[in-house]
Amino acid sequence: MSEIILVLTDPELLMRLLVAVATAGTILTIALPYLNTDSLRRRMKAVSSERERIRLRERERLSKDRMGRVDESNPFKALVARFNLIKWVGAGDEKTKLAQAGFRSPGAVYAFLVARVGAPLFMMFFGSIYMFFILQGDHALITRLGGALAITYIGFKLPDIWCKNVAQKRQLSIRRALPDALDLLVICVESGMSAEQAFRRVSEEIGTQSVALAEEMAITTAELSYLPTRRAPYENLAARTGVDGVKNITTVLIQAEKYGTPLGTALRVVSEESRHERLMEAEKKAAALPPKLTVPMILFFLPVLFAVILTPAIIQVSGAGL
Repeated sequence: MSEIILVLTDPELLMRLLVAVATAGTILTIALPYLNTDSLRRRMKAVSSERERIRLRERERLSKDRMGRVDESNPFKALVARFNLIKWVGAGDEKTKLAQAGFRSPGAVYAFLVARVGAPLFMMFFGSIYMFFILQGDHALITRLGGALAITYIGFKLPDIWCKNVAQKRQLSIRRALPDALDLLVICVESGMSAEQAFRRVSEEIGTQSVALAEEMAITTAELSYLPTRRAPYENLAARTGVDGVKNITTVLIQAEKYGTPLGTALRVVSEESRHERLMEAEKKAAALPPKLTVPMILFFLPVLFAVILTPAIIQVSGAGL
């Protein structure tokens, strides 16, 4: 023990450690700006071209010459069309789920359908190898088959679970930044801006807080300037996000456009309701905290407390007995 203390208190060793820490900190400080990529600028630049993609999508939808033609430049699309995967593994709402997860490109749906087929096949192969060749022990055939089928089912659910998790994280980011975005939207509208200008301005300002919300508002701006009706962009915004607060905003915007009601007043009411809902959610989490702390306190705090209280008494009793 004394040798370890002498080694740890060696001035030369301490100096070397300090030099190593200082060198590592200097290298990290210099390299960190080059390692951090500007994801916000990159994603907003990608969103800025959404208007052109909308135009191409509408042209493709309205063009009758492309009906039934397979795009050979996209291997996933060709594979889906060749094996008719939409009929066999498609649930009909893949596009909406992928849009809520932030994947809006035309090839995302086809890649997702291919993953829905490829993941079970891969997991079935892996499960069969594991259950019949790697797993040790005298297990019945039905047990091995059941294990392989269970692993295959997990592979079938993996794409859905992954997509759902990404969508939930994105919705959480939108939900947290929505009240501030509503306040900015109210300020822009009451200052005399149109809906398109207000959405564009808010998308530029809210990007530092929620990139997902900035993307959706920028896409809505592009759709407002291109689509023939103003109702469709608002409905698309609600469908892409899947957040109740955004659905309330789109309902207010649609009603204001339809009946000519003051947009600033309606948005102010929705903004107050959104902040009230966020406060209620925080109070709900705070109220649920004591029951959640009961089990950790019983498992971790009480044994330590009993040990601290009873140990001196046990030591005194043991000493008196001796």
